Amino acid sequence: MSVRLVDTHCHLDAGELVALGLDAVVGRAMRAGVERIVVPAIDPSNFDTVRALATRFEGVHFALGIHPLRIDACDERALEELDIALAQSRDDPKLVAVGEIGLDFFVPGFDAVRQERFYQAQLEIARAHGLPVLLHVRRSQDRLLKYLRMIPVPGGIAHAFNGSRQQAERFIGLGFALGFGGAMVWERARNIRRLATGLPLEAIVLETDAPDIPPPWLGSGEPNQPAEVARIAAGLAGLRRLGIEEIAAATSANAERVMPRLRPATG
Repeated sequence: MSVRLVDTHCHLDAGELVALGLDAVVGRAMRAGVERIVVPAIDPSNFDTVRALATRFEGVHFALGIHPLRIDACDERALEELDIALAQSRDDPKLVAVGEIGLDFFVPGFDAVRQERFYQAQLEIARAHGLPVLLHVRRSQDRLLKYLRMIPVPGGIAHAFNGSRQQAERFIGLGFALGFGGAMVWERARNIRRLATGLPLEAIVLETDAPDIPPPWLGSGEPNQPAEVARIAAGLAGLRRLGIEEIAAATSANAERVMPRLRPATG
């Protein structure tokens, strides 16, 4: 059996994965059928790093953005740095989105007003560059949607989605796919599993968020890796009672639809 999969959200530059040896991590993923890996930045300090990883590995692509839990470590110049970095990478076919951006109202101690200001500004930057966005969504679905209605962007992915069916449909209506990963294969994750089972398959993409959100088969403290997308895809196939080839084909096509620059070059 041969499948072609996409990990739409993987922090390949994280120390836990670097410690394993990135050639080994990427090689294992490719052998598992994960042909493409999208690596989002978290702030200007790793813009060059994620861009270099995409240059180093054929199947790796990158996104540039400022994570909501990193804005306290950034000043307003970070937004200008993002705009400049996107302009500099405009002709780089490995640049696929603006991300990871969004809102996190789950972790205490962060300035919600400042998060919203950075989120709004990054939506405007994404729109100016004609790029989709990779959204961090934690207890913030409705607020994210509010700004998306105000500042339309060319779609993207609501990463690690765990909202309501109604909220899911609103994201889909705005041209977004919803990212499902390791959490989906935990039996106790009832809401995520209901969404993964009941939403249109055309709305779903796969991800790991490696080294985070480990699936249940990994040992305690063992970092998640992009290769695990293969077993995550098998989990989704089981939930939906479909063949893994159908799941792989559909979710990969969905990733290409919401991130058009991810499509293989032709000609």
